Parts: sequence; structure tokens; C-alpha cells
Amino acid sequence: MTTPPPTTLLTGRPAVLVLAAVLIASFMELLDATIVSVALPAIAADLGAGDAALQWTVAGYTLAVGAGLITGGRAGDAYGRRRVFLAGLSAFTLASAGCGLAPDAAVLVGARVAQGLAGGLMIPQVFGVIRASFEPAARARALGAYGAVLGLASVAGPLLGGVLVEADLFGLGWRAIFWVNVPIAAVGLALGARHLPDSREPGRVRLDLPGAALAACAAVLLLLPLVQGREWGRPWWSYVILALAVPVTAVFLARQRRLAERGGQPVLDPALLRVRAFAGGLAASLLFFGALGSFFLALSLYLQSGAGYSALETGLVILPYAVGSIITSGLGVRAGRGTLVAGSLTLAASQVVLHLVVSGGAEPAAWLLAAPMLLGGLGLGLTAPGLINVVLAGVPARDAGAAGGVLTTVTQIGNAVGVAVLGLIFFDALEGAGGTPGLAAYSGAMSAVLPWQALCYVGAAALMFLLPKQTR
Repeated sequence: MTTPPPTTLLTGRPAVLVLAAVLIASFMELLDATIVSVALPAIAADLGAGDAALQWTVAGYTLAVGAGLITGGRAGDAYGRRRVFLAGLSAFTLASAGCGLAPDAAVLVGARVAQGLAGGLMIPQVFGVIRASFEPAARARALGAYGAVLGLASVAGPLLGGVLVEADLFGLGWRAIFWVNVPIAAVGLALGARHLPDSREPGRVRLDLPGAALAACAAVLLLLPLVQGREWGRPWWSYVILALAVPVTAVFLARQRRLAERGGQPVLDPALLRVRAFAGGLAASLLFFGALGSFFLALSLYLQSGAGYSALETGLVILPYAVGSIITSGLGVRAGRGTLVAGSLTLAASQVVLHLVVSGGAEPAAWLLAAPMLLGGLGLGLTAPGLINVVLAGVPARDAGAAGGVLTTVTQIGNAVGVAVLGLIFFDALEGAGGTPGLAAYSGAMSAVLPWQALCYVGAAALMFLLPKQTR
């Protein structure tokens, strides 16, 4: 294989157009991770979707993003980042249209999984393009712009979702939250096809597709009985499926070890698990993002199905959370271990305060909800932006790239696992209330899950003491 010529570093208008293309795609993918939460009750009413289908609508997307990230970065390195980016963005657009056309819950979940796989293929190219096409000073500004887009998407997602569901544009109802991707993606595709430079890694890049498949299989074996078990009636074979996740994980790790010993390019180098900061960071990320992923699913159902809030009102309740994260994200980017611990404990405190608000069973006033929402957002901004950087500070520099990819994947998988496990607690409590669920039942379900979410944040904070004190 011949080594491709180095990519010319971009400046001026070409740099702006390239950055616009990749940031549009990033905004769309991040938007889809949050916009669906406020539309879940409308989806349930329109498609007759059960509790498990609603969980899969959220968890299936994030799990698929994680699975796509496993090979997405290396696919761009091997076949060219421009080509893989445009393919991922095109597939994401088609999958969004599939979500908008879904005639039933099963098709919607399948389209969401396709969306996630396409997003996992597309997003690693954003960082690859920025790294290869911008000089160091411009690269820092580009990554800063990416952080701003992340914050904007976190604000826009719930609000835009509420507006679109309430507006019922062209009679589309909740389907508009997916159709809005089509014109956004069209702009990104036009800019990308015209202005995006191609780049790839020199030398031969090998894709460990069997390893990626084993990792995805282990995750599905774990999540399937947790999400579907209650609807299945928890038969004995659902526990067998759950138990099978253990040997499949063992086979995955054994393959990764053999591949690393032969000088290959494994999905996860087992040697990294012997690095204290990395192992602690993986566990902390699983707990932290697991609690975060399940929170908005439970909150949206509680507010709309229980308290009778509209989709727009739900988006407005979530707004202080997004505002709080923007306020502290500047500190979070430069975080050290102490900042991460403080942020995770702040999130735990926000869950305790929210528990006090909802546990009474009465309909909460919006201003009472604003305080724990703002507190949670402040904690999120302190922790999420800097977590990966602090973990990587404890990893040997030669392994930082591989470790960063694995950590990013684990945040997505942790999100999906949280939706499955903590969602199970929420829906079991709701079912245990009996009869037609009302405000009291949803208050009880929310009160049941909030302490577990707080415990996850406290556990994550404890594990963060294994991390380095500062970033590099």
C-alpha cells in the first residue's frame, strides 16, 4: 500500500467551510441523542409502544453509536476520512427518514439502531479531519467550537423536541424530530462533498471486525434480558441469555490479548486494563454516564405521563439543566481530579434535591424543579468535558489514542446500560403501583430510581480518586 501524501493544512475560508461541514454533522448527531427524550410519550401514544420499546428507542441508539465508534475511527484511517464521513452522514440521513416513516415501534427501534451505527461511523472522522487539516492554534479553536456545538445541542435538543412535537408541523407530530435532520444533513453533505479534504493514516491499518462483533454481542446479551425481561415475564431462558454475556466477554478479551501479542491492532489492548487510571476511568465512566443516560428517560415520562406537562413544558423544565452545564463547562474543560469529584457529587446532590421535590406525590411547580435541574447541569459541566482528558493523563502517551477511543465507546455503552438497568427499576416500580398509572404512580417510580442514580454518581466520584490529579 502506498503512503498517501500529507494533507495540506487549511486556513481562511477553506478552513471555515470544512469546519462548518463537520460541526453540522456533530450537531445533528448530538441533537438526536437528546431530542427524542421529550417525544417518548407521544411516540408511545401514536405507535402503541410499550416500556421496553421506549427504552430501546433511547438505548438502541447509544449502544449502536458505541459499536460504530469501535471501528469507525480505524475505517477512516484506512479508507480515507472524507469518504467514510460522507458515507456515515448519508446513512444517518436515510436512517433519520426511516425513523420519520416508521409504521410501528419495531421499525422505529431498528431505524434508531441504524442511526446510531451511522453516527458511530461519522463522528470519529470529525476529530480525524480537525487533527489532520488544521495547524495547532487553529486546531485548538476548532475543538473549542466543537465544545460550543456540544453545549448548543444539549440546550437545543429538549427545547426543539418540545417545539416540534407541540407545533405538529404538517401533521407530522413527533416524526418531525427526525425529519428535521434531512435538511441539516443536506447542507453538511453539500459542504463536505465540495470542501472536505481527504486524509488517512500512513501504512496499513487493520480492522478487528471479529473483535468489534464480539464486543457488540456481549453488550446485546447483557441488555436484551434487562430491557425485554419484564415483558417476557422473566422466563428462565432470559437469565441464560444474561449469563452468556460473561463467556462472550471472556472470549473477546482472550482474542484481544492474542492479537496484541502478535503485534496486531486490537479493539481493546488488555494491557491498558492494568493501568490504574484507565481501569478506574472506565468504571467511573460506566457509572457516571449510566446514571445520566437513564435520567432524561425517567424525567420525561414522569413529567408528561404523570404530571401532565406538555412536550414543550418538559423541554423548558430541562432548560436550566442545559444552562447550568454551559456555565461550568469552561471549568470542566480544564478539570483536574478535584473538579471531576466535585461535579459528580454535585450531580448526586441534585438527585437528592429532586427526590425531595417529587416524593410527596403532588404535581410539582416548575420553579421547584428548576433548582435541582440547574444544580445537576452545573455538576455535569464540571465533570463531562474533562473526564476523558484526566483519565488519559494517567495513560502512557503512546497509548493515549487507543485509550481515548475505548473511553469514548464506554461512555456510549454506559449510557445504554444505564437506560436498561435503571429503566428496569423505574418501570418495575410503576408496574408495582397497579391500576392505571397516574401522578402518584409516576412519582413513586421517579422516587425509586433517583436514589440509585445518586448512588451511581457517588460511586463514580469514589472511583475518580484513582485518576491523576491534573491533565497533561
